[in-house]
Formats: sequence, C-alpha cells, structure tokens
Amino acid sequence: MNALLVMDVQNAVIRQLPDYNNVITNVSKAISIARSKNIPVIYVVVGFRPGMPEISMNNKVFGASKTRSGGAGGGQSEAMAIDAAIAPLENEIIVIKRRISAFTGSDLEVVLRAQGIQHLILTGVASSSVVLSTLREAADKDYRITVLADCCTDRDPALHDVLVEKVFPFQAEVITINEF
Repeated sequence: MNALLVMDVQNAVIRQLPDYNNVITNVSKAISIARSKNIPVIYVVVGFRPGMPEISMNNKVFGASKTRSGGAGGGQSEAMAIDAAIAPLENEIIVIKRRISAFTGSDLEVVLRAQGIQHLILTGVASSSVVLSTLREAADKDYRITVLADCCTDRDPALHDVLVEKVFPFQAEVITINEF
C-alpha cells in the first residue's frame, strides 16, 4: 500500500521560498491525485512542546530556533500551521516530528505499519533537509520510495537539482507530478 507524505509545508517554512506558488500548486495536485486513488495523505510537521524541552543546545539547527525564541517557542502558532492552500481533511493524519527526518521523534513508523504502508511518496520542504533525511531513513527501513521532484523545493535551487538528479535516484524513484 502507498502513502503520500506531505512534509514541512508549514507557513514559516514554505512562504519564504521564491517558488512558493509553483510548489503549493504541485503539492495540491499530488494531494488531489492521492485522494482520488484512495492513497492515504499523511502530513508531517515539526513541532515542540511549550518551552521546547525536546531541543538540546547541541543541535545546531533546532538549538538556534530555541535561542531565537528564548525557549518560549513550541505550541502551534499560525507560523507553524500547515499552509491553508493544502490543508488536511479532518480524517487525515498529522504526524508531529521533533527533528529533521519525518521518522525521528515521531510515531510515523507506527502509523505506517498499522496501515500496511510499504511505499512512500515524498513531497516537502526542503529537499536538503526533511526530504533527504526521510528518504535515507525510509530506505534503511526497507520502504519503497518515490520522490515527486517538482513537489519538493529548497532555498538553494542548485542543491535541489543535484539531489533529485544525482542523489535521490540511488534509493528512490524520482518522477514529476505529471508522471504521478
């Protein structure tokens, strides 16, 4: 069974990107296609408790966020909400992760096993973070993986291109939304 993962499409992450409109349009198409084929759509978001107790100052990425917020971050603000253009339906699962990979610090694997899902279709922001980390971990866990190249993006377009053209194909099928 397949599942479409829609990862880190939170306002604070995606609205800063120059290709925001293209990516949102493509992810919206992917979601519509998945729903029409009865493929579960699972949203993955990064989130922390108030005070961010899950964040170690040894973690370069999240430690900086904790410092900027004065440790007051966490909870679900508008900035951390899923972009309204691709919001989940009431019955769709939202997985909260605590690190870059969709698996780390989340119950994603439990959800996938319970649903009998063995093939992951990845979308998200950014290609060099959640998509890469989730792809690597999913491959190590023996999932089949497809990346929808034009449903992912990165602050560095050249890095995105290298990943989808040279790195991701080593462990995943890489296709476009039109091929999906």
